[in-house]
Amino acid sequence: MVFKCKMCGGSLEIPAGATVVKCSYCDTQQTLPRLADERRANLYDRAGHFRRNNEFDKAAGIYENILAEDPADAEAYWSLVLCRFGIEYVEDPATKRRLPTVNRAQFTSIFDDENYKAAVAHADAACRALYETEAEAINKIQRGILEISQKEEPFDVFICYKETDGNGRRTHDSVLAQELYYQLKQEGFRVFFSRITLEDKLGSAYEPYIFAALQSSKAMVVLGTHPEHFNAVWVKNEWSRYLSLIKGGASKVLIPAYRDMDPYDLPEEFSHLQAQDMSKLGFMQDLVRGIKKIVGTVTPKAVPVATPAETVAAVNVSALLRRAALSLEDGDFEKADDFCEQVLNQDPENGRAYFYKLMAELEVESEDRLSEYTAAFEKSGNYQKALRFGDDKQKTLLTGYVQKAAQLRQQREDEALEWQLLQALRSINKTENSIYALDDANALLKRLQGLVHKPYAAALIPKCESKIAKLEELIKQEREIAEAKNQERKRLKRRLLIIAACGIAALILIVSLIAIIYNAVTHETVDGIEYLKEDDGYYVLKADVGGTLTIPDVIDGIPVVGIKESAFQGCIYLKKITIPKSVTEIGFATFNGCNNLESISFSLESIGEGSLFSSLFGHNVPQSLKTVIITGGTTVAHSFFSGCSSLTTLYIPESVTEIGNCAFKGCNSLESISLSLESFSGDMSSFSCLFGSSNSFVPTSLKTVIITGGTTVAYSFFSGCSSLTSVAIPESVTSIGGSAFSGCSSLTSVTIPNSVTSIGNGAFKGCSSLTS
Repeated sequence: MVFKCKMCGGSLEIPAGATVVKCSYCDTQQTLPRLADERRANLYDRAGHFRRNNEFDKAAGIYENILAEDPADAEAYWSLVLCRFGIEYVEDPATKRRLPTVNRAQFTSIFDDENYKAAVAHADAACRALYETEAEAINKIQRGILEISQKEEPFDVFICYKETDGNGRRTHDSVLAQELYYQLKQEGFRVFFSRITLEDKLGSAYEPYIFAALQSSKAMVVLGTHPEHFNAVWVKNEWSRYLSLIKGGASKVLIPAYRDMDPYDLPEEFSHLQAQDMSKLGFMQDLVRGIKKIVGTVTPKAVPVATPAETVAAVNVSALLRRAALSLEDGDFEKADDFCEQVLNQDPENGRAYFYKLMAELEVESEDRLSEYTAAFEKSGNYQKALRFGDDKQKTLLTGYVQKAAQLRQQREDEALEWQLLQALRSINKTENSIYALDDANALLKRLQGLVHKPYAAALIPKCESKIAKLEELIKQEREIAEAKNQERKRLKRRLLIIAACGIAALILIVSLIAIIYNAVTHETVDGIEYLKEDDGYYVLKADVGGTLTIPDVIDGIPVVGIKESAFQGCIYLKKITIPKSVTEIGFATFNGCNNLESISFSLESIGEGSLFSSLFGHNVPQSLKTVIITGGTTVAHSFFSGCSSLTTLYIPESVTEIGNCAFKGCNSLESISLSLESFSGDMSSFSCLFGSSNSFVPTSLKTVIITGGTTVAYSFFSGCSSLTSVAIPESVTSIGGSAFSGCSSLTSVTIPNSVTSIGNGAFKGCSSLTS
C-alpha cells in the first residue's frame, strides 16, 4: 500500500505489518497509522495534506472522525497533538532532514496533553519510542518560545489581516490595517501590526512574538475585503487561536471588520459576533470608542521634538512624492502607489500622497485628466482622505473634479434618455395594432410630462400629442368600418333567409355552397391540438395540453404557419413549449392563462415587428416563466421584454441584428443572457442600454453573459456591471475597448480568445475579483 510521508508528502512504500518506516525522500523515521482499508488511507492522506499546508483545524476534524471509528488508533491521537501545537516540518539546510517548528505555542507542556498520553498508551514499543523522542524536541522548542515571549511588552490590540495576495503583492487589507494601526497608535494604544511590529524580527521565528501578542492583547480586530482573505491559512491560524483563548475563559474580545463584501460571507465562527462595516461613515470613531471600553482609557504619548533624523525623513517624503508623480506620468500606477505608501509610512496624514493614490487608483496620468473622468469616485477611501488631509487648494480642486464628473454623467444620462424617448416615439409609429400604439403613446406622454423640465422632453410633447390625436382618429375610423361590415353581414343574413324561403331549389343551392366552403376549410386534431386548415397551411385553433409540447412544423405535408388568438388559453398545466420557425403568425393573448409556463422557444418573425413579448400573454406574463429561447428573426423591438420580472435565462441568436433600447427593462431576475455584439446599433453604445439609461438599471442577479458574435467589445461596454461574474467572448472578436469591463468588481473569469489583437487602456480596471 502507498501512503504519504507526514513530513514532506512523498510516497512511502509500506511493508506488510510495519508500524515504523523511513521516508526515502526526506530520510525521516516516522510512525504509521492503522491502514485497515483504502478509505482509512484516503482519510489520513487528506488530513496530512491539510496539516502540511498548516490548515490545522481542518486536519484535526478528520483525525477526530478517524478516532470516532477506531478509538485505539495511536497515530490519530499523535496527529491531533501535531495540530494542537501547529507543528510544521521544515527542511534543515545543513542536514536536509525535516525538523519540527511550533506555530501554535501553548502554556501547557506537550507531556501533559491528553492526546499525547493516549497516543503513548495505544502505541507499540517502536512507535512509543518515536513519539517520546519527538515530544521532547517539541517541548524544547516550546520552552524557547515561552522564554522569548515572556520578555515582550504587552499589547492592547492585535490587528489580524492578510498581508500579500497570491502574486506576492500587498493587499488592500494591508493598507486598511495600516490606517487602523496609525489611528489606534494616535489614541495611545499598544498595537500589534505584523507589517511594522515584526520589521526588526527578520531572520528569526515569528511565533514567540505572535504568541506573546495573542496572550497579552485584550482585543483583536480581524479585517478583510474578501471572504477568502478571512480564511487564509495564517489569518485563520491567528483568529482561531484567539477564539480558543476566549472559549477557555480569557477576558478578550474579537471584532470582525469587513469592507466591499457581504457580511453573511464572513466565517461561520464569527456568526455570534458583532461585525463592523469599514465603509460605514464614522466606522473608525465607533471602533476606537468600542476598544476604549474594552481596554480602558489610555494616555497618548507625548509628541517628541523633531530630531535631525526626522528632518531627513521630511526631505525623503518630498522626494518620494516627486517619484510618485513621475511614475504617474509614465503610467506606472502600481509603482506610484508604492511610493505613496512609503510616504504614508512616515506621514500617515499626508494629503498629497492620498491625492496621488487616488490618481493611481483611477489610472489617470495627470491632474487635468481627472476633470475628464466621468465615473463616480467620491466614495473612494483615497478621495476621502485626500479631502480630509489636503490643503484648501487641494480640497477645492477635488470637489471641483467631483462636480465636473457628476455633470458629465448627467449629460450622458440625458443623452441616453433623449435617445430612449425618441426610440419610443419611433416604436409607436411601427406598432401595427392601433389600440396598443395608443396605449404606448399615452404612457410615453405621461413620462414626457414628468420630464417637462428637460428641453428635449418638452420638445417631444407636441409630437406625442399629435400622434395620439391621429391614433384616436384612426381607431374611430377602424371602428366605423367594422360597424359598416357588421351591418352588411346582417343584411346578407336576411337575404339568405329570404332565399331559403323560396323553396327546395334554393336550399339545395345553399347546401352546395356550404359544402364547397367546408371542403376549403377543414379541421384536424392531433395530440390534443385542433388545427384549422386554410389556403396557406394549418393554424393552431384550440389546444388542451400540458407538460412539454413541441408544435410540429408540418402535418401531412402541409406546413403549420400560425397560431390563432387565445389558442392555448387556460392550458394551466403547460410547462414548456417550442414553436417552429414555420409559424409566421401568433395571435394576441395566445398563451393567456398559461400560469405555469416555464420555458418558451419561438421566432421573432412570428409575432410581428414592433409587438411586445407580453402580447403573447395578453400583457400578463406569468411569474413561472424563467427561460426564453429566440430561434430566428432580426429585431428585438424597444422594450420588447419589458416587465418580464421572473425571466432568468435568455438566448438571442446571431440572426438578430438590432436590439431596441430598454429591450429588457424590468427583467430584474435575469441571471444569464446570450447575444451577439452585432445586434447593438451605433446609438446603443453600452450593454446597460438594454435595461435603461445607466448601469444602475442592470439587475444585480445577472451573473453570466455569453457573446455569440461580433468583432468589437466597445469602449465602456460593460462598465459598472458590478454583479457580473463571467463573460465568454467568441473568436470573432478582435478588439476590446478601453474601460470595457471597468468597475465589474464581481467578475471572476473572462474568456479572451487568441483572435483579440488589441485591449484598450483600463479595460479591466476595478475588476478586483478577477482570477482567470
